[in-house]
Amino acid sequence: MPAPDPARRNERSRRAILDATRALLAETGYADLTVGAIAARAGAGKQTIYRWWGGKSAVVLDALVDTVAAEGMTLPDSGDLRADLRLVLRATVAEFADPVLSATTRALTIETLIDDELAVQVRDRLLRPQLDAVKDRLRAGQRAGDVRTGVDLDQAVELIFGPLYHRWLLRTGPLTEEYADGLVDLVMTALRRGNGRAADDDERRGS
Repeated sequence: MPAPDPARRNERSRRAILDATRALLAETGYADLTVGAIAARAGAGKQTIYRWWGGKSAVVLDALVDTVAAEGMTLPDSGDLRADLRLVLRATVAEFADPVLSATTRALTIETLIDDELAVQVRDRLLRPQLDAVKDRLRAGQRAGDVRTGVDLDQAVELIFGPLYHRWLLRTGPLTEEYADGLVDLVMTALRRGNGRAADDDERRGS
């Protein structure tokens, strides 16, 4: 019988810890989540978690990154940029409106304000891949003539998500599909204005 593969054993332990973290987040929320509870659920030692991650926030971040990676980063490309952005914004609104997901995101956001290293990790590993996927879809829209030439696509991505994040963070209004759709309509107006073919399309629609 071949000897056990340590790397495989470690990967099994890592997977069990991340699965336990996601399950406990859904059951207890971020505030009541502890490294001890994760270890107990995963059948791992607390010291293993501290050795691999250093603390609760790092484990939660890895669990979230793992979930997002499993779902994939490519946005839908139906050929209709407005419709595709509506799907993305509606999904984001649903996540922010979910009490468990929202509480986890708020808790991590608070920690990033006092932990610069965690802030960089959240930005580069969790947020950046998602924002870049939207940027890639906008770039495809630009090639198709749905986004005017010369638009700063990084700014366009911020224009899409900034108001949504502001409303969620400051609780200035409800997070609904209607709000998401209205936001997309405003963004599309900004992205398309003055761009030959796109402007003609808007004129035909009576925009």
